[in-house]
Amino acid sequence: MEHEKKGEVSSGMYSYNHHCDNGFDVHEIFVKRSTFWVILSYIGMVFLLASVCQPFLSKEGLSTGSVWSIAFGILVAKCLQYKPVKKESVVIMPTFGVQLEIHFWSGRVHRHFVPIGKILKPLLNECVTPVTCYWSLALLLRDEEELRLVFQKSHPPVKMLVPVWKALCKFLNSGCQTSSTVSEPNLSET
Repeated sequence: MEHEKKGEVSSGMYSYNHHCDNGFDVHEIFVKRSTFWVILSYIGMVFLLASVCQPFLSKEGLSTGSVWSIAFGILVAKCLQYKPVKKESVVIMPTFGVQLEIHFWSGRVHRHFVPIGKILKPLLNECVTPVTCYWSLALLLRDEEELRLVFQKSHPPVKMLVPVWKALCKFLNSGCQTSSTVSEPNLSET
């Protein structure tokens, strides 16, 4: 079994790992989770459940105080909720295509295979919302109106997306040619 390790980068809550395994080029992004936040989120869920069940089990019924308590419990539980994604990976299979995988902490794995003939080009996009700005990697597919996001559940930093983008460009022989209108992102800014 051939297993060649090539690179590992860690930044904030994400960790990037690149290796070759049996001729496949594997790019993985791990989502780090803190045990403290997971335990705190479970405690928040227990308090939410207790605050919701308490008015129904008591003889008084719902009051204004219990409605505020339930709303506060929901807000706390939502803020403490952790992402159930363990890692997302891109497996580049020469002459076949690209397999996108999402691994959850529960053990469930979601896989999606994109054949090589269907991929037109990988795109590195800057996404701007009213609240935040992040980078995403997508595949432009033939005969489809929507882009296929590579890392669907996580938003890793651009310095982790660039090696995957370059590997996809090399795999598709589209090259990572930069021009005056499209250039490689400036990694020093992020």
